Amino acid sequence: MRCLSFCLQFATGASKVLLCNRSARFPGRFPVLTNRYRVSLRYRPYMSIQKDKQAPSEEELRKKLSNFEYQVLREGGTERAFTGEYWDCHKKGVYECRACGQPLFHSDTKYDSGSGWPSFFAPIDKDSVTTRVDSSHGMVRTEVLCSVCSSHLGHVFPDGPTPTGLRYCMNSVCLKLREE
Repeated sequence: MRCLSFCLQFATGASKVLLCNRSARFPGRFPVLTNRYRVSLRYRPYMSIQKDKQAPSEEELRKKLSNFEYQVLREGGTERAFTGEYWDCHKKGVYECRACGQPLFHSDTKYDSGSGWPSFFAPIDKDSVTTRVDSSHGMVRTEVLCSVCSSHLGHVFPDGPTPTGLRYCMNSVCLKLREE
């Protein structure tokens, strides 16, 4: 599925509202929006959520991934802070799941949280990741998983920057950057 998004900016310039083609069901209303707000259209091919794609089997993942990648992605492990490939990466592109290739995060949402892991304030699409409660290691956290293959990616915390206030703290080993 390809996504055409509408970016609406209010006259104050302060707030933006993003609508994608799934939300824009009434094309007759679009001229009204363009008269009231500044509108920009962006085609984002990386927004394709691979819901129809079948997740790789455990056997395929064992062959494809290194032992460490498998341990983090499939067994919920983690890499040490400040050691991953992407914690200090400033290249533009889309971060995909290393196990199945699902687009997860765009570099525009990446920021330096000081944690030593790549941090993002929002996923590329609300359906690209799922979450669940993780009560391992004597803590209660929110685990982030790939929505296609259910691989462990990291955790999300409520101490991120605006506009979401969230910090998606991911393991570099779980991601693969597709540069733009």
